[in-house]
Amino acid sequence: MKILHLLALTLLLGGCAGGLRIDDRYQSRDQNSRVEFIVLHYTSSDLPDSLATLTHGGVSAHYLLPADQPKIYRLVDEHRRAWHAGDSQWRGRTWLNASSIGIEIVNPGYQDTPDGRRWHAYPQAQIDRLIALLKDLRARHGVAPVNIVGHSDIAPQRKVDPGPLFPWRQLAAAGLIPWPSASAVQQRLQQLDGRVPEVAWFQHQLERAGYSVPQHGQLDQATRNVLAAFQMKYRPEHHDGQPDLHSAALLLALPLPAN
Repeated sequence: MKILHLLALTLLLGGCAGGLRIDDRYQSRDQNSRVEFIVLHYTSSDLPDSLATLTHGGVSAHYLLPADQPKIYRLVDEHRRAWHAGDSQWRGRTWLNASSIGIEIVNPGYQDTPDGRRWHAYPQAQIDRLIALLKDLRARHGVAPVNIVGHSDIAPQRKVDPGPLFPWRQLAAAGLIPWPSASAVQQRLQQLDGRVPEVAWFQHQLERAGYSVPQHGQLDQATRNVLAAFQMKYRPEHHDGQPDLHSAALLLALPLPAN
């Protein structure tokens, strides 16, 4: 009997020291993933430097895609926060690290030369791996296409990655992001009838598309930076941040969710 009492006491103390008893048999239907956004970056460096930067403090990302290796590095578990977005905003949400997955793509970015800024293209095999990864992430987390974005979309005042040579159109063709159809753009151009809208109109439409942009009706540098980010994505051959007819037609033709 004394042995049984000692055993019961041992089990009781063990339960207190070992923590709570959690029962997972019942699950609520009212739940979804904490991941609402996927943010794409380029690393501005080669693979060894990218790995060192992303694993030794200060900045991090969930995934890293090499340029010339058939693999993807997972550096942060998807259920944990990575430090990749910084001061950011998209569709009214701010500081997106807590609600996003960050994907870093190994790419040198650009060099400024006497002949102008030189951007680096992305190997097709790298983009193919990215598209496969994005499809998997979207399926598992239910990320809306409008919330698969570039760093330049969520922080246009300080970031330009993944740059104008990033093939957003391929992501659109894979059903991953919204894209204005050529016929819709032509229809909107006809409706505009050669008249470039006022700056306030562009600011309103850019905000509607998801960007954080001033709403004061002035073409200041902040507004130009946002318009340039939009142009880099949807009209990359000409992204000077200047309001024009084609940018207006693209904004009007862009398919967006109701809210």
